[in-house]
Amino acid sequence: MSNGREPQVIDTFLGLTDTLVHDFDALDMLTMLSERCVELLDVDAAGVILTDGQGGLSVAAASTERTRLLEVFAVAIDAGPCVDCVRSGRPVSSEDLTAPGAGDRWPRYALQATDAGFRSTHALPMRLRDEVIGVLTLLHTDPHTLVDDDVRLGQALADAATIGLLHERAVRHAETVQEQLQGALNSRVTIEQAKGVVAGQSGLSPEEAFGRLRTHARRHGLRLTDLARAVVERTVDVASLRADP
Repeated sequence: MSNGREPQVIDTFLGLTDTLVHDFDALDMLTMLSERCVELLDVDAAGVILTDGQGGLSVAAASTERTRLLEVFAVAIDAGPCVDCVRSGRPVSSEDLTAPGAGDRWPRYALQATDAGFRSTHALPMRLRDEVIGVLTLLHTDPHTLVDDDVRLGQALADAATIGLLHERAVRHAETVQEQLQGALNSRVTIEQAKGVVAGQSGLSPEEAFGRLRTHARRHGLRLTDLARAVVERTVDVASLRADP
C-alpha cells in the first residue's frame, strides 16, 4: 500500500465497521464502499450485490448508474462473474470480456457489460467463514488485471463491510430480543396488577383472580395482556369477569 492512500484506507475501514452510531445506514455504507473502491483501487467502477438469505439477489449499491444497471441485469438473468462469485463464495474474474471465447461463459452478460463500456470485471465475495452475504464487483473500461495489492485490499474492504453488516444485524437482533423481553416483563407487571384489582373487588385469591382473567380472555377472544391493562385502567367492569364461571 502506498503511503499516499493509507490515511484514506484507514478512514474507509473505520467507516465500514462503525455500525454502533445511532444513524447507521447500511445502504449508505455500501455506497461508500463502492465509491472508495474506485478511489483506492485501479478500477473504474464498483457495485455491491447482496443475498436475501433465501437464494435471491438484489443490487445494494453502485458507484455509477451504468454500473447499477449492469448489476441489475446480471441479477435479472442470474449470470455473470458477480452471480457466480456469490453462489460459489470464491473470487471470479474476466480480464477481457471482449477476448475471443471470453464471453462464452456469460454471453449475455459480456455483451451487456461491453455495451455499458466495461471490458473487465473482478468479483470478490462478501463472506464471513461459511456465510456468503454478497459480492463486491470491480469493473474496468479496458482489459485489465488487478495487481495483487489491489486484490488484497479489495477483498479486505469487502470483508470489513461484511463484518459491519453482520454486526449491525446482530445488534438489531439483540435489541429486538431485549425489547421482547422487556415487553414480557411489562406485561407480567400489568397482569399482576390486574390480579390484585380482581382479587380485591371479588374476594378471590390471586390464583383464582388469574384464572378468572384467563377464562374471560379466552372466552371473548382477547389477549390476556390487553384484558389485564383494561382492568387496571378501569375500562372493563370487574363484575363482568365475575359472571364467567
